[in-house]
Amino acid sequence: MTGAGAPAPEQPLIRGEHIGGIATLTLDSPHNRNALSGRLVAELHAGLVAAQAAPDIRAVLLTHTGTTFCAGADLREAGRFGPRDLVALLRAIVELPLPVVARVTGQVRAGGLGLLGACDISVAGPGAGFAFTEARLGLAPAVISLPLLPRLDPRAAARYYLTGERFDAAEAARIGLVTLAAEAVEAADGAEAVDRALAPILDGLRRGSPQGLAESKRLVTAELLRAFDRDTEALAEQSARLFASAEAREGMTAFLERRDPAWLR
Repeated sequence: MTGAGAPAPEQPLIRGEHIGGIATLTLDSPHNRNALSGRLVAELHAGLVAAQAAPDIRAVLLTHTGTTFCAGADLREAGRFGPRDLVALLRAIVELPLPVVARVTGQVRAGGLGLLGACDISVAGPGAGFAFTEARLGLAPAVISLPLLPRLDPRAAARYYLTGERFDAAEAARIGLVTLAAEAVEAADGAEAVDRALAPILDGLRRGSPQGLAESKRLVTAELLRAFDRDTEALAEQSARLFASAEAREGMTAFLERRDPAWLR
């Protein structure tokens, strides 16, 4: 019980639930579109650690509340949450011995796209939308390229990195950003379509042995981890340099103020 005059306890930004061999971690920070704040990332790390420690868990399901899966880094925390913090989160997902599955029914941008790249399997619904908007802010998708470029079609990566165009779940599946685009089902909403597509995937993971899942994941993530080992320092430095630039400050300020940046005037 909270004493008189004491502040109310903060609500968690990650909600965790363990049912039927699956640890569900829900991004629950809709006020900033599930942006990657320092607190949300710390809670997500803790959720991954707890799932790994639970002997009955076979996989992690990463999902979200609201209409956005993840909008990327919280721009209001610039200077407190940096590129190496994001690298640590992405690598933790890739190295986790449990398969990590993403359930996407909303919009995904920037660091949220990196989360999808780090996940082993991802299913997106008809209401999902994607865009690499960094170039429009004076930035580049530097750190998130660690898990993404080994998975993405190179020509598609060039197009969407450079143009910032939005694309849907079907295109995301075609280019390798997500595993599966759930098709709309008559008289069902997008979330129901995603859950229907996820059911056989999660059932298959429940049937795996801990050793079998861990060693199989080790095989399919080997190339991603080589990219982390090879390119982390260069990409983290590029990201830090761009975020500190005058052009990026103008781009991020314009975004927050909902106006065009100076280079469009």
